[in-house]
Amino acid sequence: MEALRAGKGAAAALRKTLIKDKLEKAAFRLLMAAKALARPTAFGVAGAVFDGEGRVLLVRHRYMSGWHLPGGGAGPGEAPVAALMRELEEEVGLSGGTADFRGLYTRKVGFVGNVIAFYRVTGAAIAFKPNLEIAAVCFADPLAPPPGTGPGTLRRLAELTGQAPVSPHW
Repeated sequence: MEALRAGKGAAAALRKTLIKDKLEKAAFRLLMAAKALARPTAFGVAGAVFDGEGRVLLVRHRYMSGWHLPGGGAGPGEAPVAALMRELEEEVGLSGGTADFRGLYTRKVGFVGNVIAFYRVTGAAIAFKPNLEIAAVCFADPLAPPPGTGPGTLRRLAELTGQAPVSPHW
């Protein structure tokens, strides 16, 4: 009889522990969701695509002015380099090429934090067609980008050409 009571007591203690673990996990998930809502962060990718003449590809978006390096957002669980190559294929018709990781950068856009993985891409082909996101592209001398080039793009080009030290901020 004692063994039966001890077995029931152990089972009850195990149930309490399992319930406590589930509640703690649920509370942790709620806390993480609240933190994400309070301080959302987006993960993006950008690439400096160089042609055989050493020029860099710049894009003109339909939703903002100026010339910028192409890129976009990484999907949930998507590897950064895979996101970059997907975005470049979608936006500018990129095929082939090798992406070399250059660094991680941060910036704040409104109340959202943004982390950007930056790559240098070589050996790729571009078959651009204007689309819903990108109105135009150009290949530019990275030492003399066109007027209206965005400040983040100017900083990355200056870093790539050795004209400026690497900054952690986009």
